[in-house]
Order: sequence, then C-alpha cells, then structure tokens
Amino acid sequence: MVTVASVQVVLLRWRSNVFKAEASVCPAWSVKLLCVCVCVCVCVHRNWLAITHSLPVSRWYYENTSEWTLDYPPLFAWFELGLSQVARRFDANMLQVENLNYASPATVLFQRLSVIVTDVVFIYAARECCRCVREPKGSRDVLSRPSFVLAVLLLWNFGLLVVDHIHFQYNGFLFGFLLLSVAKHLQSQHLQGALLFAFLLNLKHIYLYVAPAYGVYLLRSYCFAQDNKDGSVRWSSFSPLRLLALGAIVTSVCALSFGPFIAMGQLPQVLSRLFPFKRGLCHAYWAPNIWALYNVLDKSLAVLGVRLKLLEEAELPPASMTGGLVQEFEHSVLPSVTPAVTLVCTLLSILPAVASIWLRPHGAQGFLRCLLLCALGCFMFGWHVHEKAILIAILPLSILAVESREDAGIFLILTTTGHYSLFPLLFTPAELPIKVVLMLMFTIFSFTALRKLHSAQGSLLHPLEVIYLLGLVAVAIACEVVFPLSPWQQRLPFLPLLVTSVYCAMGVCYAFLRLYASLLLRREEKPKQL
Repeated sequence: MVTVASVQVVLLRWRSNVFKAEASVCPAWSVKLLCVCVCVCVCVHRNWLAITHSLPVSRWYYENTSEWTLDYPPLFAWFELGLSQVARRFDANMLQVENLNYASPATVLFQRLSVIVTDVVFIYAARECCRCVREPKGSRDVLSRPSFVLAVLLLWNFGLLVVDHIHFQYNGFLFGFLLLSVAKHLQSQHLQGALLFAFLLNLKHIYLYVAPAYGVYLLRSYCFAQDNKDGSVRWSSFSPLRLLALGAIVTSVCALSFGPFIAMGQLPQVLSRLFPFKRGLCHAYWAPNIWALYNVLDKSLAVLGVRLKLLEEAELPPASMTGGLVQEFEHSVLPSVTPAVTLVCTLLSILPAVASIWLRPHGAQGFLRCLLLCALGCFMFGWHVHEKAILIAILPLSILAVESREDAGIFLILTTTGHYSLFPLLFTPAELPIKVVLMLMFTIFSFTALRKLHSAQGSLLHPLEVIYLLGLVAVAIACEVVFPLSPWQQRLPFLPLLVTSVYCAMGVCYAFLRLYASLLLRREEKPKQL
C-alpha cells in the first residue's frame, strides 16, 4: 500500500498548482486497492485477457466458452492484449480461457492495479479541462476558484469510483479520452479532438451516444470556416481540405482497429457482438430512464385491469421484466417496444440539440451542451441501456457547472439522482457504509462548492427540487434498511431496484428537460470559449 500511495503522489506532483492544492483527493484513491471484492466484471475482463492472449485473432469474436464473450470494439481487444503481456507476470493461469471464474489474489491485484495505472489518462484529461475554465482575478479562497472545484468534481466523482474501483471497469481510462477530446475542442484544437474521439469510439462503442454532436459540430464549425453576420452558415467558406483531414483521421483509426477483421471477412461477426439486440429493452437492473417509467406504467395498468376484471390474469405475459434477468419480454397492456422504436425515439430526442448547434453554434460551449443532450437522449430512450451510462453526461456537465448557475443546479439534480441510481451495483451489507459515506462526501462538497462559487447569483435549486432530492433519503432508508428486514424480501426481491430506478428516472428526466430548456431558450450571444 505504501508503494502504491507513493506512486500516486508522484503522479499528482506534475500537475498544475490547482491540482497540488487538491491533495485531499489522494486518500480516496487508496480505497481502490482496499476494495478488492470480486464482481462479475472482474471475471469478464479476465476472460477477455485470456481470449486475446491465448487465441489467434481470427477466433477472438467467435470464442464462447464463457458467457462473457468479447463484445467491445477491436481496439479495446488490442488494449486487453497489451495488458495480458503484463498479466502473465502476475499469474499465468488467469490467461487460460478454460479457467472460468478464475479470481486468484494475484489476478485481482493485477486488474485493480491496471485500472489505477490507466487512470493517468483521466488525471491528465481533468487537468486539461481545468485549463479551459475562466479564473476570477484576485481570488484567494480555493472554493471560489472554478478550476479547483472542477478538479475535485472530476477526480472525486463518486460514480466513477464506484464503477471502476469498487465494482470493476476501465471507465476512467475511457472517460479520459472523452474529456481530453472535449478539452481539445474547447482549446480550438479540433483535429486533435477528433482523433481522440475516433480512438474512443473504437475502444468502446457506447460513445456513439455523443457521435452526432461531434459530427455536426465539426462539420458546421470546422469545415465551414466562417459565418454570416446573422450567425448563419456561410456556404462559400466550406473547406474540402478540412473535411478530408477529418475523414482521414476517422478512416485511419477505424482501419487500425477493424482492418484485420475486415481482411478476414469477420466484420459481420464483430458487429453482431457489438450490437446484441436480443438482450431486451432493459438491463437486469433498469436504468433510470423513460423505459423504466413505461414498464411501471404497463405493470400498473395490468394490475388495475385484473382487479377491475377488464383483463384476464391467465392471458397476460409472464412478469419477466421484473425478474432481474437480461432477456426479451413483452409488455402486458402497452405496446411492446422494439429496437426500431427506441432508435426513432432517440433520434427525435436529440434532433433539436443537433439542429441547434447547426443553426446557432455558440462555439465549443454550444457543442458541449449538445454533447450532453445527445448523451442524455440516448440514455433516456436507448435500447438495453446500462445504468452506468449516466456518467457520460455527469462528467462533462461538471465543466458547465462551474461556469453557470443554471447548469450548476442541473448538475446537482442529475448527479445526485444519477449517482444514487448506481447504489444497486454495490449490494452486499459490507459495501453499504462505503457507498453511503463516499456519496455523502461527494454530494456535500458539490453542494457547498457550487453554492460558494455562484453565491452572488442566487439559489441553485428551487424548493420543489430540494424536496425531491431529500426524497432520496427516504428511498435509501426504505430500500437499504427497511426492506431487507421485511417479509417482502422473499416475495418481491426486485422491488428495491424498481423503486430506485423509477424514483431516479423522474430526476433524470427532469434534468434532461431543464438542460434542453437552457439550450433552446438561451439568449443570442457571441460564442465564447469556456
């Protein structure tokens, strides 16, 4: 532990003065090695290490000995191959495909360390984002410095700590690419931003959520070099060379990632792994989105219909959507939702945001706002959305939250509800105090720092919003304390997940609508860099 802590201190020393002042972040990082519980994702990534290390490339996307088949883009598979070269020095047995659910102490230690080391990308990205915010002159109070507050909001982020270091994934590494790409666009280094995002897409395809924002913004504000006086696009300013440069970047990265599989004629097989539409509308634990509300409405109508003798219970589909399983199911009363329906709903939900940055670009700040709406639109209406995808909106929103009182209020609502919706990922009694304490620390800091930062501009939240957020306390007590002691635990095991998902879905929906209102109702102003 001493050695790891020393390495972390060294990594932090090279950062700016703002990051040095934020030395209080270091203790939280020690939790990463302490929380070495073995979760499903540890088994998933161990299997991917074994696949990429032990098998030829031609078999990577066909291997199915384990249920945890390789379903990330090829560039992430190459990343796993690189990790496997180090992993064999810890425990070579973890690299055998047939060792299902293998989780020796050395294996778990390696995987935890690999997350910590690759988080260097996220630290650097956070530093670059902090350089993009305006600093007030002459401010000595550290909580009055937007860059410091932003550094803490990013590096202390409760959701990222949960999904990467207590649960297990490489989201910090991936979000580092996203935030670094955003920072490059805020710094007007558009080709670098495009290159980073191209790498990100080929590492994890969930970031297709925000691809429309990137595509339209780069076409409108980079390929068209000038605007008319009224802000409309000047068609004569189109630069074919800039478009070719962007095309070359995307093509070269995709060729590097997918090239070998295209050459082997395996592209259809790879795509079938990346987009498995037979997994069902919702994940085992419903993400807090519109489909969670839709499912509950359908279930409520079915129960009401049976009690009023309008429906025959025997004729209704089985209640598989509340069984906690990943599978397809049919709704009882409302029309069943297909992947095509979710696609149409998603496109309609992001269309106004994408149209806005074409008609009223508002510079990189407008792009960032559009990116958030695309992320939330896909989260709200997408097919088989994971609850962890809410972080795609929460982390970039941190940048706007330190700049604007309106965005700070939206951030507090989205972050509090989105983070609480991750509680079911940590479901053992031993993890209860950990997740409660960590979330309280982050939430208290967020409210305190943002209130201090925007103290001259009025309250961040309306009274009804405060009441809603306080309702999360009642939900937490009911789900985490009361329900496990009640007789309902055996009869309705899915009930706490349902309540958590539905209550948080209302907050996420509200934040989505407020963010849209802030985009569409903004006054016309000259674009400015953050």
